[in-house]
Amino acid sequence: MERGRAGPVAMLEANDLYAGYYSDLNILQGLTIKAEAARITTVLGANGIGKSTLLKTIYGFLHPASGQILLEGQSLVGVPTYRRINMGLAYIPQQPGIFRWMSVEENLELGAWTFRNDKARIRRKLEENYTRFPPLKERRKSRAGELSGGMQRMVEIGRTLMTDPKVILVDEPTAGLATMLSETVYQMLVDLRDKEKITILLVDQDIRRALKIADYVYVLELGVNKFEGPAEEFTDLERAFWV
Repeated sequence: MERGRAGPVAMLEANDLYAGYYSDLNILQGLTIKAEAARITTVLGANGIGKSTLLKTIYGFLHPASGQILLEGQSLVGVPTYRRINMGLAYIPQQPGIFRWMSVEENLELGAWTFRNDKARIRRKLEENYTRFPPLKERRKSRAGELSGGMQRMVEIGRTLMTDPKVILVDEPTAGLATMLSETVYQMLVDLRDKEKITILLVDQDIRRALKIADYVYVLELGVNKFEGPAEEFTDLERAFWV
């Protein structure tokens, strides 16, 4: 495993990033990562070391104290979240974000808010999602809260895809799900990479499953890079995390 590398221009990168929830307390302490196109880049580490903070900072929910965030070479620092969405960035948070009392289709339509007046495009994106996820078409009029946990994640992913994202930030995608449903969610992420060539930056605590689908891995410790390298190099998990 390496501590730094040179390579092709990343789809998404954060350089020497300092950020936190209070101006005098940075959780990220000079963090640097790169996520290359059509790959799953996974960020691992214990609770409280900055994984979710990293995603929130990239998406614009938190403003960095210093450092740079680039999407296809364009700076995102100071760019409002809604514009980041239009630039091709999307975010799936850890906590379920569906509206349980609304139908599956209504939840999907919320993903089209930035082009809400373009009815033809909304219909086209809905049909793409129903082709991608046939179970959603069957349940499109059902309340989202009546679905299984795995299908609710499917709704969240489908809503995210309404905007044609180039990069998806994914935070703990299987938190609270049973093993079988977790496997389904991870397969969805693999399909997005392999079939639709979407770049994924994944934060996860399920180390073994995350490593199975990852292309490149970063291990964080207290807001800084500890290790990084191709996923196949992380076969000795105890050594990777504790040495």
